[in-house]
Amino acid sequence: MAVAGLGPVIGPAVVLMGAAVIAVPLFRRLGLGSVLGYFAAGALVGPSLLGLFTDPETILHFAELGVVMFLFIIGLELRPQKLWTMRGQIFGLGLAQVSLAVALLTAAGMLLFGLPLVTAFVAGAGFVLSSTAVIMSTLQDRGEIASAEGQKAVSILLFEDLLIVPLLAIVAVLAPGGETEGGAMAVLLPLAGLAALLVVGRWLLDPFFGLLARARSREVLTAGALLVVLGAALLMETVGLSMAMGAFLAGVMLSGSSYRHQIETDIEPFRGLLMGLFFLAVGMSLDLRVVAAEWPLLFAMLAAYVVVKAIAIYTVARVFGSSNIAALKRTAMFAQGGEFAFVLYSAAASGGVIDARENAIFGSVVILSMAFTPLILIAADRLLRRDASMEGVERAHNLQGQALVIGFGRFGQIALQMLLARGAPASIIDTDPDRIREAERWGFKVYFGDGSRLDVLHHSGAEDAEVIMVCVDDPKVATRIVELVRHEFPQAKLLVRAYDRSHAVELIHAGVDYQIRETVESAYLMGAQGLRALGCSEAVVSETLQDIRSRDNERLGQQVQNGAMAGRDRLYQTLTPEPLVKAKKDTA
Repeated sequence: MAVAGLGPVIGPAVVLMGAAVIAVPLFRRLGLGSVLGYFAAGALVGPSLLGLFTDPETILHFAELGVVMFLFIIGLELRPQKLWTMRGQIFGLGLAQVSLAVALLTAAGMLLFGLPLVTAFVAGAGFVLSSTAVIMSTLQDRGEIASAEGQKAVSILLFEDLLIVPLLAIVAVLAPGGETEGGAMAVLLPLAGLAALLVVGRWLLDPFFGLLARARSREVLTAGALLVVLGAALLMETVGLSMAMGAFLAGVMLSGSSYRHQIETDIEPFRGLLMGLFFLAVGMSLDLRVVAAEWPLLFAMLAAYVVVKAIAIYTVARVFGSSNIAALKRTAMFAQGGEFAFVLYSAAASGGVIDARENAIFGSVVILSMAFTPLILIAADRLLRRDASMEGVERAHNLQGQALVIGFGRFGQIALQMLLARGAPASIIDTDPDRIREAERWGFKVYFGDGSRLDVLHHSGAEDAEVIMVCVDDPKVATRIVELVRHEFPQAKLLVRAYDRSHAVELIHAGVDYQIRETVESAYLMGAQGLRALGCSEAVVSETLQDIRSRDNERLGQQVQNGAMAGRDRLYQTLTPEPLVKAKKDTA
């Protein structure tokens, strides 16, 4: 890498940051998105135009760490049990989409462009590997990673990452003089690497971070987190797997660790910076001389491959039960090629399976498909009327208030009235656009935001809030929010809506300041009114209500110590006939 007239280290950094700072806001202002802005900035400073950088491959290899960091953070959100439940989607949905797409792309290469079978297979197999960076960035921007469709997308990407191993083995066999033993070794070595990583993650990572935590130095903990991410990535790359796969598995292994929120906070700044650098490097890698010389073939192949792959993706999505809208959204996201295609094409070129010209053409098609993906997504959003669903909805950003209310359903609306009655400034976030628009009609300003995401909590003013009220109706989401708030915003009093008795015990163990089961108080009032309807005096009703509350609190305290009971046993523990019998005797 060389930059004319600039220092050997600071000069390139200034050029890259300057290009990004100018291009990204401009493209976002034009509604084209930040990813396309990075691509354009990279192409501008790369060897094909201004020529300020002459070795984009080196930058691209380094910038892949952005994808590595991204996959590590995604892994932190997936417990091993959750990953295991996704096995059907990974090896079912992922295998079906990849198999059909490879078959159709190979046929298209042979029939439309006259490629030999082996060359057509390599070209199609490379293009089928979608861009993890583009798709994950899109899912994160939309807040859809945790959704059902988002989990399916993650499953497909994981399978495509695993696919690089057999594909490289096949290329080794197809190479002139390739041997089956070499192909077998290309499979056995990654399996050994995976086993080693799982062993380290299962028994060594948590004690390792415990040792670092006792040093009471945040810098040391950050260095340890980076060491784990980069070490796992290096191990997987060494055995022939992708660096992103290694980082993802390291994240999954640490997902149950008590240090995962601190690690996520430490890694986040590196992830964002390196992801931008990755897109810049991809833009630099586009050889405009190849585009100028081969443009009829390039754009014909680009159009054909995108359309053929889109047909495969849509067909599989519909067969596996996705709605028409969901299938079209997935098609728009996955229709491009990805960064792992460069690895496959380079291996094929080195082995003599494809020549240098074919390598340049196939690589340029992949880069162009990645560059056009933001435009495809914009067009798809407009056609599918996604913008209409968010019309009039403002995302949480730089909010402030003494209280932060997460969830504006029937429970949150009632709880908020007490704060508003005394003029307490409160910020409100919710994930339902229709509910947000309805609240606007009644004079409530509610912002769109997922409280289970750390960046959203920061944008919602959680670090300055004195009270955080969690009023969501999903117990798993509520528990996730509690974990984040307890770790990241300890200054705030944490008040949480509990779904049932078992959830209440879980919240107490998590250290909330106050929890209340969502139906308990209204049920008490209903029971009290029933006693009045039976002719009981107010003194009896009050005494009975106090007795029931006392018994319930005593049982809850016992269950906190012993663990909540499950099923019917838990139900019987909440009931007792004595108060009602006593009341009937008093009225006799």
